[in-house]
Amino acid sequence: MSEHAVGVAVAQFSPGAEPRANREDIAALAERAAERGARVVLFPEYASSFIHPFDETLVERAETLDGPFAQHLARVAADHGLVIVAGLLERADDPRRVRNTVVAVDADGVRATYRKAHLYDAFGQRESDWVEPGALTDPETFEVDGLVCGLMTCYDLRFPESARVLADAGVDVALVPAQWVRGPLKEHHWRTLVTARAIENTMYVAAADHTPPLAVGSSLIVDPQGTAIASVGTTTDVAVAFAERSAIDNVRRVNPALALRRYRVAPR
Repeated sequence: MSEHAVGVAVAQFSPGAEPRANREDIAALAERAAERGARVVLFPEYASSFIHPFDETLVERAETLDGPFAQHLARVAADHGLVIVAGLLERADDPRRVRNTVVAVDADGVRATYRKAHLYDAFGQRESDWVEPGALTDPETFEVDGLVCGLMTCYDLRFPESARVLADAGVDVALVPAQWVRGPLKEHHWRTLVTARAIENTMYVAAADHTPPLAVGSSLIVDPQGTAIASVGTTTDVAVAFAERSAIDNVRRVNPALALRRYRVAPR
């Protein structure tokens, strides 16, 4: 590991309905990640509050971008010198729905925001009944110690364009909060898609899931060659890997797939 490596952690836990309890769990896991050398800590989708199945109380637990959840993340980030990325249940313009939002927060507040573009209307689920889809905006990115990080969410992994847009924006590390619902072959899909997004874009991909039984767990960090370099099984824990500019440069020198491609991504 070089002196320029950036510690990236995936923090796996199962958020519940009570925001205060979730914030306490996040503080404890962030401290653990920092002790293990992390500079960036990724938490799952819906980290601020999660209920299953969704119901009308979802709206009651939604917050603003400067609400208690983001303020708490900023305090924790300040305590440990971190950037914390986590899923936020955000208030929407539609009073009957919420936004599935990811925020990247440091000691100074929110640095980047992403609202989930591809809602999980699949495998018998209907996220769009409760969630307002995010607009197709330019990626919001942030830099940590020379590496550029970008955001996407869970079901976005099934759409290669989502990660490719990040690569086009100069992202080195894609951060993917998730609540990857369990089911036949779902863990295989999870690992395969995270790995594919890393290989085809020759970048790091970090993905943080809820713990079972509702989700598959198996949070992981994959390097630009498609090798899982850190992972968590099914428990509440953190795993830290160290992302390096030289690893990205070396892979892209041997496999210049991004430079050789003949197609670009266009919004539909």
